[in-house]
Amino acid sequence: MNKRYCVIMAGGVGSRFWPLSRAHRPKQFLDILGTGKSFIRSTFERFLPLVPPENFVVVTNANYKGLVMQQLPELGEHQVLCEPERHNTAPCIAYAANHIFAECPDATMVVSPADHLVTNEVEFQRVIERAFNFVDITPSALMTIGIAPTRPETGYGYIEARGDKADVMRVDNFKEKPDLETAKRFLAEGTFFWNSGIFVWSVPTIMKAIRSLLPEVTSVMDDGKDVWGTADEQAFIDHNFCRCPSVSIDYGVMEHYHDRYTIAADFGWSDIGTWGSLYVHSAHDEHGNAVQAGKVEIVDTHNSIVNIDPSVQAIVQGLDNCLVAFRDGALLVCRIDDEQSITKWVERL
Repeated sequence: MNKRYCVIMAGGVGSRFWPLSRAHRPKQFLDILGTGKSFIRSTFERFLPLVPPENFVVVTNANYKGLVMQQLPELGEHQVLCEPERHNTAPCIAYAANHIFAECPDATMVVSPADHLVTNEVEFQRVIERAFNFVDITPSALMTIGIAPTRPETGYGYIEARGDKADVMRVDNFKEKPDLETAKRFLAEGTFFWNSGIFVWSVPTIMKAIRSLLPEVTSVMDDGKDVWGTADEQAFIDHNFCRCPSVSIDYGVMEHYHDRYTIAADFGWSDIGTWGSLYVHSAHDEHGNAVQAGKVEIVDTHNSIVNIDPSVQAIVQGLDNCLVAFRDGALLVCRIDDEQSITKWVERL
């Protein structure tokens, strides 16, 4: 029996990619990069060489179960766990861990967001295999994958670790998203790595860690000890998941756990969390524009993103460092530098 599992977290709404990403069809189910595959499909295929299809678990919003089944037809319905509401990553992971424990009490699991980009999948699989092997021989370990930084990025959290970057390193600290000067210092010191949000650990170990550090989450999960892996599991979650606090696994567990490790990886990773990050990974015309559109005329426009429904004719003139996006009757025009405000603006609609 293969005891390795993959948990894909796919419950977000991706509001920073409005208007492409909407509540009825968020970012993880879209082909934003124009590769012919959605983010969640690419994530699933990336892990397939390491984990058999029957050992995948997707945690998502109940409204998106149909989209998951449509895009990942290899999965059975019991492999799609539905959160009735979002409570951040710690309850999500606790939910998945209890579900897997009922099936395989000594399983190990990799946890990954559904909507990240990886350009070197061979190296990615080598790193995850290395992480699996490490937690197999170090059962008390919680492993997180760090990314060797290439720029002073203010949009990511950081992991501080010292040691041989070619080997597994013990984590010293987790750092919140820094300001630019702090990010420059992190880059110069060479002991800080981007926090990818990808984790590897044994199921008993993460359950024990959550029990110790987030007992309020464990108390909810323990109330369902007789339903995990049964037909009553979903009904229990529907009625009790709301009792869990909203807390991230980083803040609630990783920042306080005693036996934390990381691997400094370089496999072409990005969380593609903003339009600006999409711009970095897009093809550009001779004026630095990233254009995904049908019949559109670009005039005297530079260093901009133009992403317009291919069925719509458009003229874009006189812009620099701007974003123009149109989908399903919704239009966004703003400066790329101001894109962090998109979520706030959308809430006003």
